[in-house]
Amino acid sequence: MIDLIQKLSGIYGPSGNEELVSEAIRKEIESYVDEIDIDVMGNLIAVKKGTGDGKRVMLAAHMDQIGLMVTHIDEKGFLRFANLGGISVANSICRRVVFKNGTVGVIGYETELNSWKDITLSKMYIDIGASDREEAERLVKIGDVAVYHSLFSASNGKYIGGAMDDRAGCALLVKTIKSIGDTPNDLYFVFTVQEELGLRGAKTSAYALEPDLAIAVDVTATGDTPKSKPMAVSLGGGPAIKIKDASVLAHPKVKELMIKTAQKHGIPYQLEILEYGGTDSGAIHLSRGGVPSGVLSIPCRYVHSDSETIDADDMDNGVKLLARILEEDINI
Repeated sequence: MIDLIQKLSGIYGPSGNEELVSEAIRKEIESYVDEIDIDVMGNLIAVKKGTGDGKRVMLAAHMDQIGLMVTHIDEKGFLRFANLGGISVANSICRRVVFKNGTVGVIGYETELNSWKDITLSKMYIDIGASDREEAERLVKIGDVAVYHSLFSASNGKYIGGAMDDRAGCALLVKTIKSIGDTPNDLYFVFTVQEELGLRGAKTSAYALEPDLAIAVDVTATGDTPKSKPMAVSLGGGPAIKIKDASVLAHPKVKELMIKTAQKHGIPYQLEILEYGGTDSGAIHLSRGGVPSGVLSIPCRYVHSDSETIDADDMDNGVKLLARILEEDINI
């Protein structure tokens, strides 16, 4: 798992630019599935056919990460930017970023501001070391996107780095594809695009696939750091089974399926209520006439930063739980 997580989390892939991530995932799984395709939106869809008359099950994890899109280059070569997804001021000040071509910059802010509270994304810029606009334009162009330039680390059973949201989910699906045995169900593993911009890839792929049920795999926040907002999810406590977030109320039958399977096989799990944010399930469950949907969440500290932190055991137990669910007859 560590090699896969390090590989996937280090690939450049902001929303709308997921092709390098897709290529890497395809190479990992193509010999383990029956069909593989990329749709018009860029979603990577891998099919593992069942041995019986089971359900059509959609599993979704998004490939994209948050980013910063260049909107203006001033006469001194500094770049103004707009956010792609949930970029925050607090997680960005003096952080390094990298563009697809390898150009590295540092996020700064207008130092004449009187207070930290006055700093907004519109008052920030990216410094790529250019001396003027002409030099900067030889390196980047309007519309180019940068992502946090992160260093992957493994420490005390934790994986730390950028883009764990949601390359951790992608890695969990890849491992599940490789480890799952025979199943009566037709499985559609969808590595989605543009989740950070409104669940766009999940919306179109769910409409096309018409699944009988769906499970999204994504990260979620924790409540286990000093003076954090109370939340019944901790790093290392097991994968979390979602009850609710801002985009979905998990379907009770899917939620119960996940809980009962974890209990049956002695797999540790947690129950999750996230008071903000959402996952691909938010779009999937509203597709066509509705799709019973749930979410398997990976506890993650420091979400949407350059040092997102997950637990190795949570990942391994997430693979075990998802594989056990998919290998059995599903009665929903």
